Amino acid sequence: MTTNKVTTGMDRRSFLRYAAAAGAGLFFSPLARAQSGKPSIDNEINVALLGAGAEGQVLLNACLKIPGLRFQAVCDIWEDWNQKRAARLLQKYGHEATPYVDYQDMLASEKNLDAVIIATPDFWHAEHAVACMEAGLHVYCEKEMSNTLEGARRIVDAAKRTGQLLQIGHQRRSNPRYRHCYNRLIKDAGLLGEITTINGQWNRSVQPDNSWPDTASIPPAVLRKYGFRNMHQFRNWRWYKGLGGGPIVDLGSHQIDIYNWFLESTPATVMASGGTDYYDPATHEWYDNVLAIFEYTSTDVNVKAFYQTITTNSREGYFESFMGDQGALVISESASRGAVYKEPTSPDWDKWVKLGYLKAPEEEETTAAQEGAVLDVRETLAPPAHDIPVVFNDPYHKPHLENFFNTVRGLDTLNCPAEVGYETAVTVLRVNAAVEAGRKLQYNPEEFLI
Repeated sequence: MTTNKVTTGMDRRSFLRYAAAAGAGLFFSPLARAQSGKPSIDNEINVALLGAGAEGQVLLNACLKIPGLRFQAVCDIWEDWNQKRAARLLQKYGHEATPYVDYQDMLASEKNLDAVIIATPDFWHAEHAVACMEAGLHVYCEKEMSNTLEGARRIVDAAKRTGQLLQIGHQRRSNPRYRHCYNRLIKDAGLLGEITTINGQWNRSVQPDNSWPDTASIPPAVLRKYGFRNMHQFRNWRWYKGLGGGPIVDLGSHQIDIYNWFLESTPATVMASGGTDYYDPATHEWYDNVLAIFEYTSTDVNVKAFYQTITTNSREGYFESFMGDQGALVISESASRGAVYKEPTSPDWDKWVKLGYLKAPEEEETTAAQEGAVLDVRETLAPPAHDIPVVFNDPYHKPHLENFFNTVRGLDTLNCPAEVGYETAVTVLRVNAAVEAGRKLQYNPEEFLI
């Protein structure tokens, strides 16, 4: 990819988003148009929440800050905890949401729904998303799209077959800071030059397994009906094979998705090392640490992209770093982190500061340690940091949900439609396979297409 030139017209990603909206009949949707025949932000959207656990709660909290939504139903198999908690919160905000245990009962009873937010465990995503789209609902489905590629393909096929909108919950795609960096710094200004290397990580400290009150345990028969052996597996499904994908999928897919987005490419190879080296493998079947290297060869310059996730130490948290021959970008979903660094040999950036693409570096006092530092002939002083001039203090998921609901209304196009979410699923799910194989694995370009 040539990153130091201005592009015009519609790029591949924009075309996919447009095609997804057009293919879904969005521009002719009754909901998307007011009496005048024009889109109206005032149209109330009737919504159901399917899966009211930790992630469902996060999405619900963000939705409650978005006007024009009416929650009519909440569905979760944990009646005594997740379901009641969500229903009480919705009632507090004036939403009389009918509670359900089984999603089929919800779809059979609720005939006025427009959209559903799916935040169930990954292994349920395909069944839930397909059934909801076949019932005529637009779907916001949390990532990972599915814990299997077969499941992800079923979701994409259903979106195409039914014509319903499908947004996958890679919320950084709608984050204004990330969009500024992609559209302004990389695409328009080409400040990084040719991107050659990417580093990213998500490090977490040791955490105890999720527990539950004994008095609120789900009956064993109900657990078995919905695919869980016991309450521990229900509460910690992300660690179990067949249910989730472990930290590389749970955490890493958010960031590896950005690799594909910013490079406008998909990888050619991946090799990875990992293991269950700290936690008990009887209850943590997936790897508690993974180190992966992707190779992108379809860009103008071959790119090596490193990624790390560990769950035993939180040092440096989570971020992505894109390094090119003219500059480097460090970005994180955390609003307190992010800067752009100019290489000494790159052209002056004053033009981009004046245009508002960057903030000029602040004057820093030279410390005594810096004054007395002796540089080796191979060393250079660290370049000053240019701040990203976008302030974002909303809940992280809010812009992505707004993008989804605005697209339902006909006012926008999806930032992460089915095809894009599928590309990320192919990219990320192969990492666990590479760990198991113990060698470099190839991606077939045809794998990324449906």
